[in-house]
Amino acid sequence: MPVERYVLLGLASPRAGWFNDLARWANSLSIPVEFVKCLSAEELLARLGSGRAFSAAIIDAGLSALDRDLIDAIARSNCAVLVVDDSRRSADWGSLGASVALAEDFDRQALLDALRSNAVPVAAADEVPGLHPEIVTGGRRGQVALVCGPGGTGASTIAIALAQGLALAHPTGTASVGTDAGDARERWPGGSVLVADLARYADQAMLHDAGDVVPGVQELVEAHRNGAPDPADVVSLIFDVKERGYHLLLGLRRPHAWAAMRPRAFEAAFDNLRRAYSVIVCDVEADFEGEREGGSLDVEERNVMSRTAATHADVVLVVGLPGLKGLHGLIRAVNELISFGVSVGRIVPVVNRAPRQQRARAQLTSTLGAMTNNPSAACLASPIFLPERRIDECVQDGVRLPDSVTAPITGAFMAMARRLPAATIDEPDPEPLVPGSIGHWDTDSPGSQAAWG
Repeated sequence: MPVERYVLLGLASPRAGWFNDLARWANSLSIPVEFVKCLSAEELLARLGSGRAFSAAIIDAGLSALDRDLIDAIARSNCAVLVVDDSRRSADWGSLGASVALAEDFDRQALLDALRSNAVPVAAADEVPGLHPEIVTGGRRGQVALVCGPGGTGASTIAIALAQGLALAHPTGTASVGTDAGDARERWPGGSVLVADLARYADQAMLHDAGDVVPGVQELVEAHRNGAPDPADVVSLIFDVKERGYHLLLGLRRPHAWAAMRPRAFEAAFDNLRRAYSVIVCDVEADFEGEREGGSLDVEERNVMSRTAATHADVVLVVGLPGLKGLHGLIRAVNELISFGVSVGRIVPVVNRAPRQQRARAQLTSTLGAMTNNPSAACLASPIFLPERRIDECVQDGVRLPDSVTAPITGAFMAMARRLPAATIDEPDPEPLVPGSIGHWDTDSPGSQAAWG
């Protein structure tokens, strides 16, 4: 059973009597306190920024490092500040921001009273969460559909349409899209359908009028930092969109919250979702830049959600608009995906708000092929044309989208997902370096430059 105790950071001279007394009380378990000694104010601040929860910091008033700024930095970490008063230095510690001032000869009861009044205990468990018995290394993984595109193209709405079409489709694919086939785990082979909002500028909460923005992907990733939660706990973080037959995972509450998406924790959370759902429709931004492309590890971690989804995507729908600017943005997103490592055979262009005339569509297809400057994109699939539809009312009212929107993209996903093998993007293996090759372009001859060092 989890127990609670106070976790204290201590900063004082090693010769301070109370410093040694407090360490002795904590080690003998005579008080419910875990005491962490710090050698400097820098170490104390570093521990506060490590992500571990602390109840309070107890500091000797005789230290020159104790000032208003240090107290404010500790308080901003949701940590109480206990100052052990020193007769050699008189100050109004309360006005400086300290929670309480203790006498130099304080006893255990005085310390506990100060902690109960100003600090919050930290729960401790006897066991660290590990793998759930039902979750093993192997097992079936659900398929992944990735939907992306430049801003304003309707990619988020296309993700909703695809999820609805898959959720309401007959398992064998013989029934028409839009027919209700009962439970979601029976409508698509193996399980239900999830819409995962993995964009930094998340819109699915607004499009679904979720009301609550908690829980979401941040809570899901946090739950996977130290293990794999129970499947029931994962489901508790998901919203059920009953009218359209799928589930919804809300995205980031603010764009800068990507810093909380630790790469390994997110990968574990994404893998756990694939175990629970047959199809995950990922709504992401068309930004897959990593350290290899720009040299920045921070940018790669910022794009961890889109990069992880693209790595496992069985089918990728790239949404664009008609016109020169719209097709240019679509091709740019296609080239980004191909450069990242996604097979061109898995990419399906989608032209939203397309004209209804066959001649105009043929011209768009021709223009799309002419604008493709990547040789790998020569065998790109023919685009799907979705005409202009008044679906804003459907989105606003939370009702099903018309079959004319869901049927084309659902059929394309089913055809490609059943034809192609599971998606994998292999990491490049290390390559031996030829002496003299570092610092030269690929077109240079390493051998000719080797003699120059």
